[in-house]
Amino acid sequence: MSRQQTILEAWNQAWGDGDLTAFEQMLSPDYTRRSKSGAEDYVSLRKTIETMHAAFPDLTTEILHFVEEGESVAIHWQTQGTHQGEFMDVPPTGRAITVTGASFLRFQGECLAEEWVIWDPRELLSALGIWHLGPGNA
Repeated sequence: MSRQQTILEAWNQAWGDGDLTAFEQMLSPDYTRRSKSGAEDYVSLRKTIETMHAAFPDLTTEILHFVEEGESVAIHWQTQGTHQGEFMDVPPTGRAITVTGASFLRFQGECLAEEWVIWDPRELLSALGIWHLGPGNA
């Protein structure tokens, strides 16, 4: 299986199905995920995934672009789902959401050691009707 297929399957199983087995098998023991809000370890990320899966149980991820160079991988992804459970104190709206972002991954051999993720949470909040992405909210 290609690295791209391995990543896509692990992401979909974790974020979409709530099954973290494949994702966990891919991680190095010192895995770190970095974003605008700071760094988190796998324990924190696991809670995030569980929260998202509970709120959006049909979540799926598509890799739109994939670039691999040595131990580094860049992916441009799109995630879609339906808001079917409470999220950020918002009861289920039944709204479909689409969120795009990019992740930059650093591997050590076959293990994912570090991830930098870039996405705009306002895109998700807008899809839920919580935040308007109009001219005054940029």
